[in-house]
Amino acid sequence: MPLPEFQQFQYAFAAHIRDPKLHPCPRGIEARRMKIYNELLYNNTEGFLLSCYPVLREVLGKLKWARLVRAFFSNHRCHTPYFRQIPDEFLQFLQTEWQRPDNYPEYLVELAHYEWIELMLSVSNRSVDQTAIDPHGDLLEQRPILNPVFANLRYHWPVQRIQPGVRIAPAETYLLVFRDNEDQIQFTKTNALTAQLLSLVETGDYTGRAALQTIVEESGHANPEIVIEGGLATLQNLRLHGAILGTSRPAQ
Repeated sequence: MPLPEFQQFQYAFAAHIRDPKLHPCPRGIEARRMKIYNELLYNNTEGFLLSCYPVLREVLGKLKWARLVRAFFSNHRCHTPYFRQIPDEFLQFLQTEWQRPDNYPEYLVELAHYEWIELMLSVSNRSVDQTAIDPHGDLLEQRPILNPVFANLRYHWPVQRIQPGVRIAPAETYLLVFRDNEDQIQFTKTNALTAQLLSLVETGDYTGRAALQTIVEESGHANPEIVIEGGLATLQNLRLHGAILGTSRPAQ
């Protein structure tokens, strides 16, 4: 059964806004007026993306960036009415729908994720019960408590070094990102051992010592005490900078 005429018009109107080059302007609308709608909606979408992905825009350049935004605007179907979540939808588009052309950098999706994580953590409302935390607890013998607003990341590219005009090569990269007590997002380069330690601590099932002993057993390290001492220093440093809040208080 054919759609009612007004619905056909709506589909034609929306299709033209999404991609004016592919879909003609609906009949009965002055091209000048339609152009206002086209530019307003596209520019608003691009503005929300630029606020989250400034480095990606600079690296791609004006033309490639515009093509990428238009592909997102034309093809992706957003599942949220909130403007703030447009960058989330863009990342989802890059990860699951977009096919990277050969003339776009291989690191594009990882760079986009790296830029997006700052926005995600800045608006996060995750929290923990502060009364259950001992800020001066023993990080080895008790269970360390991580800052709830954090991300333990691993990339195939050194995303933190990407900028226009800088040539980079693939390199396994570990980063810790968290929101500090002043609501500032902090980025810290880590390593594979620290990333593994954080993954174990995050479960809430390990004391610092138990987590480090697990790493020793899995790695087969010849000198466990070196791992324990180095791991303790890492935990202390993370607590000093706010990535670890303290330890769980012993049950009363």
